[in-house]
Amino acid sequence: MKAVLLTGHGGPEKLEYREDVPAPEPAAGEVLIEVGAAGVNNTDLWTREGAYGAADDPEATGGWRRGEAMGFPRIQGMDVAGRIVAVGDGVAGTRVGERVLVDPTLYAGEGNGLIGAGFIGSERDGGFAEYVAVPAGNAHPVGSALGDEELATFPTAYVTAQRMLKRARLKSGETVLVTGASGGVGSALVQLAKARGAYVVAVAGPGKEERVREIGADAVLARGTPDLPAAASEASGGRPIDAVADVVGGDSFAGLLNALRPEGRYVVAGAIAGPSVGLDLRTVYLNHLEIIGSTMGTREDFADVVRHVTDGRVRPLLAGVYPLRDLGRAQEDFGRKSFFGKLVVVPR
Repeated sequence: MKAVLLTGHGGPEKLEYREDVPAPEPAAGEVLIEVGAAGVNNTDLWTREGAYGAADDPEATGGWRRGEAMGFPRIQGMDVAGRIVAVGDGVAGTRVGERVLVDPTLYAGEGNGLIGAGFIGSERDGGFAEYVAVPAGNAHPVGSALGDEELATFPTAYVTAQRMLKRARLKSGETVLVTGASGGVGSALVQLAKARGAYVVAVAGPGKEERVREIGADAVLARGTPDLPAAASEASGGRPIDAVADVVGGDSFAGLLNALRPEGRYVVAGAIAGPSVGLDLRTVYLNHLEIIGSTMGTREDFADVVRHVTDGRVRPLLAGVYPLRDLGRAQEDFGRKSFFGKLVVVPR
């Protein structure tokens, strides 16, 4: 089959397009999916670059499981939409022909274990290929008129956003400040927060403000706005900021904490502007703030996303489609962040 192999940590030169890669066979409890489209994510870039570090050395080269060496070659690609074409032992043959969206999380142990969990496309081969084998429970049937390219914009970004909002306990009528709102997770946060009945103040790259309003944000601030706490208060019409959903980190961290009301909640699931931040602990303890880490999502979170997609409560934000052989270019374009929404690749 056609596939792109990641041959080691490094730049796009580590991605090798081949047409002679053996197609996988589904093991017991697995299904084989003919890939219609696969989305590009920050995790793909960070994994390729070995940018996750280690627990005792943030600058170390390492994969998603910090301190654990990755196996190469690896086929990346977490966000898969396609159709089941074969099943392994123990899986009902009636599943052949199902159109599915793939939950990318490889849960640790029984149930929803997220500590120590892995990812399809990181700890096992993923969707940047014509075929991928995945655990049957990760392949969710999806009934939608959307194309595979559109469906592939949802999995990682939307399940990450859904988990963040659950962890932050965001309720109807509350106000949430969302960073990185023109990216995959940020735009998912805007839509899912609105679906919960929240008032959304979004931070987006200059020139993308109107697009963020179109997907539901009540107010939008340009990235780099001076005095973020004051600007957020003005943008919210004086409403207190109950929660911050952050995927950016970096220099904006202190301003985001200062924007929160007393007893507010800050949840983070990314650090695209830098993982090391300055923290004045007095801001945290004097205001009784909560700082919450979040990543991936549970099986229930993913099922929630599939229902939102099926019901049309969230919309795909497809920014670009690339042929599989151009995955390196797709990842480079993704890193530039000049688009709005998500980029996907198609094997055919």
